[in-house]
Amino acid sequence: MLLAIASIVAGLALLVWSADRFVIGAAAMARNLGVPPLLIGLTVVGFGTSAPEIVVSVMASLQGNPGIAIGNAVGSNIANIALILGTTALIAPLMVQSDILRREYPLLLAISVGVYLLVIDGDLDQTDGFVLLTGLMVSMLLLVRIGLHRRDNDPLVAEIEDEIPANMPTAAAIGWFLLGLVLLVISSRMLVYGAVEIATALGVSDLVIGLTIVAIGTSLPELAASIASALKKEHDLAIGNVVGSNIWNLLAVLSAPGLLAPGAVSADVIQRDMLVMLALTLALFVMGRGSQGHGVINRVEGSLLLASFIAYQGWILFNAIGKTT
Repeated sequence: MLLAIASIVAGLALLVWSADRFVIGAAAMARNLGVPPLLIGLTVVGFGTSAPEIVVSVMASLQGNPGIAIGNAVGSNIANIALILGTTALIAPLMVQSDILRREYPLLLAISVGVYLLVIDGDLDQTDGFVLLTGLMVSMLLLVRIGLHRRDNDPLVAEIEDEIPANMPTAAAIGWFLLGLVLLVISSRMLVYGAVEIATALGVSDLVIGLTIVAIGTSLPELAASIASALKKEHDLAIGNVVGSNIWNLLAVLSAPGLLAPGAVSADVIQRDMLVMLALTLALFVMGRGSQGHGVINRVEGSLLLASFIAYQGWILFNAIGKTT
């Protein structure tokens, strides 16, 4: 058990650091190749912030633990909204001014509903996995189109540009990118190993571990990025990190178990976890779009989001303990 705990702690620490290096290297490479900053923010950075979830999901699926992969995808989306935005709003209330971001909310809500309808039959097979990957490509094209049509004077553009390394040599960018990628794989294997060992020792399902330890751990890069953006008054970027990550989680992360380890989806995921995710996504849609031209997530709403996350985690653990006694 001690080795499993140490593997999780070390894996999470390395995962957070390597994800940051991976994003910085990828963003700098894209900028040096002449890719516009907005497109980097909407695609490269969106992929990079979800890289921990993607790699962990692939590793878990290849090792025959699809419950961790599914729990990671759904649990990370719940953590991104309730834990990350809740905590960030408590530190610095968030005001949405970006028209680009306001147009991303309906897309995220539509994807969330679509994914729920896709798995409501209790099965996630390879066809579903290909549908999710196709949806990812279509979504990225839509995001690029929205960005290109709304980039003039949009505050999100300036915030993204400020965060992309401007003077990093291409050789250094490639080096950080490759190092981050290798360490992402290593740290993900450490995390999955520890998670499986703890699940076995405690007699709980892989899904529970995926929804709790793994989901929270792989969401740490988004938490750090959103808090840092909020403290620099880059409110749109703080929320944009979450919205982009959630889209990638649903379409890229959830496709891994479908393609690599197809099988049944737990009834708990359909009847409990995905409904919580949909409710929080709808809440984000309402708060983020607002009614006066911009949306606000204030400290009261942040407190409610954080309280809902704590209650949800307590609900999962209470049910898990009840099943083992």
